[in-house]
Amino acid sequence: MSEYEWDNRIEYLSQTRWLYYNDDYLEFLVQKVWKINRPVKIIDYGCGYGYLGLKLLPLLPKGSAYTGVDKGSALIAKAKEIFADLHYPTEFVVGDVEDIDIDRKYDIAMCHAFLLHMTNPTAVLKTMIQSVVDNGKIICFEPHWIGNMANYGFAGLDQTSVIPLGVLQKLFEKDANRNGKDGNIGISLPIMLSRLGIKNIDCRVSDRVNFLDQNMDLSSRERLYRALTEEGIGQAPGDRDETVEHLIARGLTAEEAATQYEAERYLSQAFDEHSWLTYAPNMKITFGTVQR
Repeated sequence: MSEYEWDNRIEYLSQTRWLYYNDDYLEFLVQKVWKINRPVKIIDYGCGYGYLGLKLLPLLPKGSAYTGVDKGSALIAKAKEIFADLHYPTEFVVGDVEDIDIDRKYDIAMCHAFLLHMTNPTAVLKTMIQSVVDNGKIICFEPHWIGNMANYGFAGLDQTSVIPLGVLQKLFEKDANRNGKDGNIGISLPIMLSRLGIKNIDCRVSDRVNFLDQNMDLSSRERLYRALTEEGIGQAPGDRDETVEHLIARGLTAEEAATQYEAERYLSQAFDEHSWLTYAPNMKITFGTVQR
């Protein structure tokens, strides 16, 4: 088993990415928002198994090329396997984005749910910017966790009983202050990019709303339920004392930690394949132009 966490979570990644976007919305972004009408060279930082390449290459002008960089050797191996028979110009590189030296030759630098895991996301953004040619683009798909948490609707359950937003907001902010990893970074990226000199900044939000409908066909319902549980919805919190102690260490009071534990425990018992659920991930998509 790899020492790199995400090498061991390929199944999670492959099961959950489709929860965030509808294909026609990505097509809309490429054609109507970003207006990509000529072949482009893209570099994807923290590419995983090449999810963005899989979604975007069929939408881009013929001749576009995709380079993926990731620290995970198993992820890169999986990406090479997936793209082997797809006949797109691709390159996959095993490398630590925080240390790697990239040539300035790309039209677009992008990342997906990556910066939130970085202790110094500003440094990574600078690396992304340096890899892009003049008048190229930076595109970041990053989460806004507290917005995400506000976008659940469980039939028969009060939102406050399963997702205490005040406690979670405090927890997310404490985590960011402690280690620099900010699950709410998606909402901050327009400011961060502007401070780094990026021009023409705009921000969109992912369009998909997932509906676990008990009247949908069985195979679709089972697929969606599996993806939602992989996403973490309704997972049991584990041993109470250990979980509460861990939450306190992350900055919650004992009362807040107990409240969060009970909310997670209650949801794990109440949510199952027979539940009704509406869920909008609310991923933020921030982009702008590099002008030197």
